[in-house]
Amino acid sequence: MKQHFTLTINGRLQEVEASGTTPLLDVLRNHLGLKGSRYGCGLEQCGACMVLVDGEAVYSCSREAEAFQGRSIITVEGLGVDGALHPLQQAFLDEQAGQCGYCLSGMLMAAKALLDRNPSPNRAEIVEALDANLCRCGAHLRILRAVARAAAVLRGEADDGR
Repeated sequence: MKQHFTLTINGRLQEVEASGTTPLLDVLRNHLGLKGSRYGCGLEQCGACMVLVDGEAVYSCSREAEAFQGRSIITVEGLGVDGALHPLQQAFLDEQAGQCGYCLSGMLMAAKALLDRNPSPNRAEIVEALDANLCRCGAHLRILRAVARAAAVLRGEADDGR
């Protein structure tokens, strides 16, 4: 049975009509047209579907959308401001951290959660934060460099490459 509920996504209230058991990822992609988060496994095993919920990286593929009412959801589309890339997005481009790109939205969201809570992570902390995200292309070293680069930019210690 379809229900009406409101979600706060990328700072905007979004009215949704869906079954209360509809996964958040389905609502984002198929009801709201936010295609950045990907469906990878549906089992919380790959991280392609990660979004931020109240600042924490959360799998969206298997969690019911209705449960996120009253919480702040940020998708990869919400990272940049006024059409400008977020420093993480710019660093991923500068380091050529994406190959096929399928994992990148989840990687970006996990990295954003890390940098929000720890602006000066060391390599081991970056690895740990991204551990739940799979990349089949083998771009891990470039991804790690990109997160470290973005951290330096956000701290004002490096140029953002633009």
